[in-house]
Amino acid sequence: MARLRTRLALLGSAAALAAGALVPAQFAGARPAAAADNYEWVALGDSYTAGVIRAAGDTFEVPRDGCERTDRSYPQVIDRDLGGLFDLTNVSCGAATIEDVTDTAQSPIGRHLPPFSEDPDYPFPRVRAQSEAVNSGTDVITVGAGGNTLGFAEFLVKCSELGGESGGKGTPCKDAMAAGVPTRLKKVRQEYDRMLAELHRRAPHAKILAVGYPTVVPKDTSACTFGELTQFGTITQGDLAWLRHDVLEPLNKAIANSTGTQEAARYIDLYASSQGHSVCDDSKWVEGFVTLPYQMAFVHPNALGHRNAADHVEQAMLNAIS
Repeated sequence: MARLRTRLALLGSAAALAAGALVPAQFAGARPAAAADNYEWVALGDSYTAGVIRAAGDTFEVPRDGCERTDRSYPQVIDRDLGGLFDLTNVSCGAATIEDVTDTAQSPIGRHLPPFSEDPDYPFPRVRAQSEAVNSGTDVITVGAGGNTLGFAEFLVKCSELGGESGGKGTPCKDAMAAGVPTRLKKVRQEYDRMLAELHRRAPHAKILAVGYPTVVPKDTSACTFGELTQFGTITQGDLAWLRHDVLEPLNKAIANSTGTQEAARYIDLYASSQGHSVCDDSKWVEGFVTLPYQMAFVHPNALGHRNAADHVEQAMLNAIS
């Protein structure tokens, strides 16, 4: 505790000096030497951690590695807030699955989403499994993953396609895909269990903070306008309600349940605090398919959503070292 009090006393002056400065820690390559007594923090995860979209800031890797980490994503926000306490290594990567975090080299996609957008730097070299950034000296690990293992992007594309064919009527996506959801959720749970075990093996003394997903679809889907690309395009209101209740909420539950089996892990709930800030709300923290003036966003948190995540994760990090 004495060590913590000393660091907290220094935090104010360190934050003032660092205000507005961004010094991202890269997985590969040199980074500034940390103070000898800084806590080592590794940020892992998918695009909901990395940032990816322009509404979540600018990418800062030079040269780009295709992971699209942005300077207003929550790891970078926390790094500016708590840089006097933690030394950040951020290896989160857009499109990462749980396996990409655990043990699989990933081929990043950058902003290559044909036919919607073509990335001039695509294809990118493979990046190492994110867990390789974790070692016995790591004190805190934050990880946000599971949506790509579940296949959320596939749901968005298929539901939009089927909703367009139905003219906005009924639940065509639920009718076509509901039977496969339990198997997908089981896979998430199994792979999340294995990921947490691997992270604990690599860093047996680290606190693991498993970050859930925010509210994406409102409880009242009548707030969503069919055909509106800044929302969910041609996904029907019935399918949006199904996605919320039977896909996205169970995804968070699967992550929370897995985290609950690990003594060293804690689940960080973003869902409750982001109610009223869905894709279809006026004060949105998650963008729809596009962000005006027609930049691809494909349903990702904006800077406000990352600020909310930062507030919750930051507090959990401070609790982890107290």
